[in-house]
Amino acid sequence: MLVLGIDPGIAITGCALVEEFKGKQVLIQSRAVFTPASMSTAKRLEKIYEALNDLINTYNPDVSALESLFFNTNAKTALIVGQARGVVQLVLEKNNIPITEYTPLQVKMALTGYGRADKNQIQMMVKTILKLPAVLSPDDVADAAAIALTHCFSYKMKPFNK
Repeated sequence: MLVLGIDPGIAITGCALVEEFKGKQVLIQSRAVFTPASMSTAKRLEKIYEALNDLINTYNPDVSALESLFFNTNAKTALIVGQARGVVQLVLEKNNIPITEYTPLQVKMALTGYGRADKNQIQMMVKTILKLPAVLSPDDVADAAAIALTHCFSYKMKPFNK
């Protein structure tokens, strides 16, 4: 099963493709989609759409995993992240890729067994599980890999949401 983990953001969208086969996980590809603040919001969203569409067409993932949206006290930030998230969901839907969402708590529990794990602990577990020489960078890519791994560890217990 090839899982596309995505950490949506307007400035940086992290993507990680993790293959699971017989209980082992391997990182196939990871990348960050950067959109400069100098671009209009519409152009930034278009760039995210096109980059994800290219990634999907190249690798044909079986499923996708996203971190569920959390409440943000900064309304402007929440709105713009919501727009990026909407574009991500649109490109996945247009390509018939099932979407499963996980809360930050589910990601922490799946990777560390501890619901209050910090970002460094999560990144070290991603590095260890995937047998990587270094922590994935930027953080958005590491988060995307963590979300993909969460799906690998959880999908048998949770039906796909579409």
